[in-house]
Amino acid sequence: MENPKKNIDFEAIEKKYDPQLAFRKIGPKISIILSTLLVLMSVYHFWASGFGLVREVLHRGIHISFVIGLVFLLFSYKRTKKDSEKQNSSFLNFQNIDLIDYIFAFLAVSSALYLPLLPPEILAQRVGNPQIIDVFMGSILIILTLEAARRSVGATLPLISIIFILFAIFGPYAPGALKHGGTSWLGFVNHIYITNQGVYGIAVGVMAQYVFLFILFGVLATRVGLGKLFIDLSMLIAGKFSGGPAKVAIFSSAFMGTISGSSIANTVTTGSLTIPAMKKVGYPSHFSGAVEAASSTGGQITPPILGAAAFIMVEYLEIPLKDILAAALIPALLHYFGIFIMVHLEAKKLGLRGLSQKEMPNLTKVIKDNWLSLLPLIILVYFILSGRTPDFAAIYGIISCVTIGFIKPSNRLSFKDLWICLESGAKNTLAVGAAATCVGIIVGVVTLTGVGFRLGFVVIQTAGDISNFFSNIWPISFFSFEDLRLFFSLVLIAISCIIMGAGIPTTATYIILVAVAAPALAQLGIEPLVAHFFVFYYGVLADITPPVALAAYAASGIAKSNPFKTGNTAFRLGIAKALVPFVFVYSPSLLLITGEFQTNQLIITLTGTLIGIALIGIAFSGYLFRPLMKYEQLLIGVGSLFFVAPGIESMVVGLFIIFPIFFLQFYKKKN
Repeated sequence: MENPKKNIDFEAIEKKYDPQLAFRKIGPKISIILSTLLVLMSVYHFWASGFGLVREVLHRGIHISFVIGLVFLLFSYKRTKKDSEKQNSSFLNFQNIDLIDYIFAFLAVSSALYLPLLPPEILAQRVGNPQIIDVFMGSILIILTLEAARRSVGATLPLISIIFILFAIFGPYAPGALKHGGTSWLGFVNHIYITNQGVYGIAVGVMAQYVFLFILFGVLATRVGLGKLFIDLSMLIAGKFSGGPAKVAIFSSAFMGTISGSSIANTVTTGSLTIPAMKKVGYPSHFSGAVEAASSTGGQITPPILGAAAFIMVEYLEIPLKDILAAALIPALLHYFGIFIMVHLEAKKLGLRGLSQKEMPNLTKVIKDNWLSLLPLIILVYFILSGRTPDFAAIYGIISCVTIGFIKPSNRLSFKDLWICLESGAKNTLAVGAAATCVGIIVGVVTLTGVGFRLGFVVIQTAGDISNFFSNIWPISFFSFEDLRLFFSLVLIAISCIIMGAGIPTTATYIILVAVAAPALAQLGIEPLVAHFFVFYYGVLADITPPVALAAYAASGIAKSNPFKTGNTAFRLGIAKALVPFVFVYSPSLLLITGEFQTNQLIITLTGTLIGIALIGIAFSGYLFRPLMKYEQLLIGVGSLFFVAPGIESMVVGLFIIFPIFFLQFYKKKN
């Protein structure tokens, strides 16, 4: 597979479509200082999580001080060229950072560390009885957190946080079931800042304890050659088949998803090779970008990292990480299977070739050069499956990366490379860290006001009203009111997840929606693990759902295709991800470790789902053994839903619908 064209700036594309990497350009003097701070941040987290004994609230406070302080130094107030020119000419500007940003960074560090540095006995006395200085420092941290989140992840998340803050304070004026007693600013700051229910809550704790280490592991693993090994192995597995480069994109993105939780980073990393190759063998530009985008979003649902959601689930559900990963396995495979079917059919329809022998890597050379790179991932997974804590597994994964990097014969790691990796790892956590701190405000409001249960009541009531409206319409009237209410509740929550995820990082979306949507699912009798996965999957779907399909737009930048057309195609390719959550709600055995697990139910559900996803791929592609007529596509699409629906009876109905079409297709092909 040839290298991508030199005139494509992949780093610029990643920064353009991923606000989390839109760092400002800074002068050489301050860059040395910031680089040192970033490396110290990585070293501190490695030491604290692996070997240090730091009080929980102090560890979270140090994490927040690093994150929020560095965000103000590395992310500018605006990102336009005009603003940069204005900064360069300002006498209050040093090394491209305005004086006000230095002040904000200092205040952020001071307010984040003020509370954790208080003696524990004094801190306990302040809960419920804050002093003026406590309220002042808490107010500063809350305001600066909102601004840091705006700079690093965009305006949507802080805007939602502000709405929640206003809801907490002006609760008596809220409509209907959302009405509550309200709180004062002092009471609000006490709950958000002084207790462990707000900015120092679970979201930040998970980022500080687990997520930082896994992001750093991903950076180091990629540097020592694991990413290249994944791409080369994918080419050897799928490259020679019809439409080979697209299938390489699926396999390489799936492999990369094991060490990267970012859809956009995955898209740019693997897409820089696969997208030009797809275009070369004959795939349309928009389809090439869509394949890479849809495949790369699967990284966030692929074990062992799942973005950061796996670690949040560990804390919320209080179950081992290995159980979370087991539950995620089959749904992730179904996602990639759905993309593979559509890619294969598109290749057959267009008559595309695979890669030639000259374009393929040499198996012996691939294994010889990079087999050592696989050991850190094996060590990481081994410790997770053996029941060790996630941070323990990550620590030894990082140690193995560094060790192998220094002893590896090819592409050996130098001390300069290690410094750059430590710096990049810390940089990559800043935006998600700021988002997690901001989400802490939202979660704090939920626990303060009980709005989660109130919204759950509203969702169920609305779903009940919709069910009453449709219950007398044939053939919907065959379903019970409870079945209809559950279905429409799931639809409403799914739509909310996609809308919320349109401008917010996946992890932040997941945490917010678990807080407000999980109570509704619990009232409907949905098992907590199933509810968490349902919300998580639809939050991830936003990355390929227009109008804000960031992964698809990044892929379109490489493919030089229409962004909206690429996004629509990516959503079509990833349609399995939209269907699978409904499947495991109605048949929890698909998640393997649920309390309702039954082997026979798993076999029936998995078989039906595989057939259903394949049929959906046929319907959307418009091709089976030959091009399909419109009515044939429609009937196959309808039939596919009966296979996805639970139960053998529905599968029999689906079989009767699709059998005549398959028979005619096969007959015409033979004759």
